[in-house]
Amino acid sequence: EKTLETYSSHLHAVSKHLDIQKDIADLNKRDLENMIASMRESGLSSNTINSYTRTLKSFFSWCNAEGLTAVNLPLYKAEETVKETYTDAELKALLKKPDVRKCTFAEFRDWVVVNFLLNSGCRAATVRAIQIRDLDLDNSLVYYRHTKNKKAQVIPLCSPMTAILREYLRVRGGAAADYLFCTESGGQLTENGLRQSIARYNQRRGVEKTSIHLFRHTFARKYLIDCGGDAFTLQRLLGHSTLNMTKHYCAIFDTDITKNFDSLSPLAQLKGGEHKIKMGA
Repeated sequence: EKTLETYSSHLHAVSKHLDIQKDIADLNKRDLENMIASMRESGLSSNTINSYTRTLKSFFSWCNAEGLTAVNLPLYKAEETVKETYTDAELKALLKKPDVRKCTFAEFRDWVVVNFLLNSGCRAATVRAIQIRDLDLDNSLVYYRHTKNKKAQVIPLCSPMTAILREYLRVRGGAAADYLFCTESGGQLTENGLRQSIARYNQRRGVEKTSIHLFRHTFARKYLIDCGGDAFTLQRLLGHSTLNMTKHYCAIFDTDITKNFDSLSPLAQLKGGEHKIKMGA
């Protein structure tokens, strides 16, 4: 549903720069070049144009396979930007456990959700779809019922996360087929409901950033930089079909390459055992 909404939105935006009423058999390369020129002249960013061309490229590929047209569209090059992530200070504030005796169920649930996002880096849609039966706490595993690429995933749970989920389930209760992270009445959280609830939770903790997807970027950054994880394992944890998107995460965090570089530099290791000569002795 989310993808369909995005495609519809992109088509509406493209219609301002391309005559979408034109018979697709009559569409040619010059039409698409003029479309790109119009987008650039209107002030759209390269990343926005990249998103629109990515959607159109998928559509044209289908049209090519159906024999409707031979025209296709190369991806417009996007600018590589360093993704914002939650800082350690912000994470410390978000991960502080609420007083279970005084807080509401929603606050306790949101605290567990934040912990879960930092354990797995999964998408919001995946969080909403997890059912109680998808947990295997004895083996510290969770099975993803809903993923973007429709492929089943089995994700490990760290020891603290397993303990948190055990406590949460004692409060939450429910049957095996019930949704794990539910509303206060036990129903499935809507996309907007989860987004707003996490936004309020963050703001109450003094954190102005409210994006759920930002936890995914934060997980990737900390896994690669702070925890020394590798790209191939990160690919599996994030559920990427190919290594391309994971490479993107690796690239955007290149600015962190200087962290602890003395422990990684061959020169620093070779120099480590040398005695320093004092000048003027």
